[in-house]
This record gives sequence, C-alpha cells and structure tokens, in this order.
Amino acid sequence: MQAVQVKVLNPKITEDKAFSLPTRATDGSAGIDLRACIDEPLTIKAGATHLIGTGLAVYIQDPNFAGMILPRSGLGHKHGIVLGNLVGLIDADYQGELMVSIWNRSQEDFVLTPAERMAQYVVVPVARPEFEVVTEFSDTSARGAGGFGHSGRQ
Repeated sequence: MQAVQVKVLNPKITEDKAFSLPTRATDGSAGIDLRACIDEPLTIKAGATHLIGTGLAVYIQDPNFAGMILPRSGLGHKHGIVLGNLVGLIDADYQGELMVSIWNRSQEDFVLTPAERMAQYVVVPVARPEFEVVTEFSDTSARGAGGFGHSGRQ
C-alpha cells in the first residue's frame, strides 16, 4: 500500500501544542487518534449529536483500501460517547475533511474539549469482488437463509 496523504486544513494542528498530527497511542495501536478541532469546550447534551471537524483531510488513493472512523472504547464505556453513525466509512477517493459524528447516548451532558481525542481512524483492506446475478445459488450452505438468532442463544 502506498502512503496515505494527510492534508492539514486548520493551522491549529501545526501551530498549537495542544493539537498534533494524528499519531498511534502505542506501537501496537491499529488506529490513529482523531482530535476535536474546536476553539472552545463544547457541551454535548444527553441524547444529542454534533458533527465535529478534525481539521484534517486524508486521501488513501488505493481503491483496495478504505478508512474507518471508530469510537474510542473508553469514551463509550465511561461516558456514553459513541459515533452518531456507529462507524464512519471513508472511501479511498474522498479528499474532504474528516468529520466525526459524536453522539452522547448517556443521561449526562458531556464536555468535549479542544484537541480531545474523540475517535480513531483505521485503514482497512477492501475486497472488491465482481457480482454475478443468479436465479439460484450454485450450492446450498448448511446455514441457508437462517438469520437473526436462528442458531439460538447458547
């Protein structure tokens, strides 16, 4: 895979010490942290959603890869802060600002501070199969059309 291009859209990211270019928290981290590119603390009311900019644009280029914006586990578990769209899928040819839909699913207001790590961005491989329209499948699987709990709870 070629390098993913990152374009800084907000000068705060390179000029303000509180902000920084995206980094991995550890060498083993799959994702890079996305920070809230906001000027002042933002109160997200219980049950509300806000679309928050990151101040960054990315360009993956390679159609065999896509970006995914995922929630940070600690924010979700401790504060009820998750993504409003649950997962953000970023196509390889998208070049606009990475935006994060933040949803406060808790019963308490949450204050998001400038430069706070609010989500993570992961680049994943994408299978790009051809689709063949058929009237019947070529064979029958053991599962067949069973879904939504067909195998029971145990």
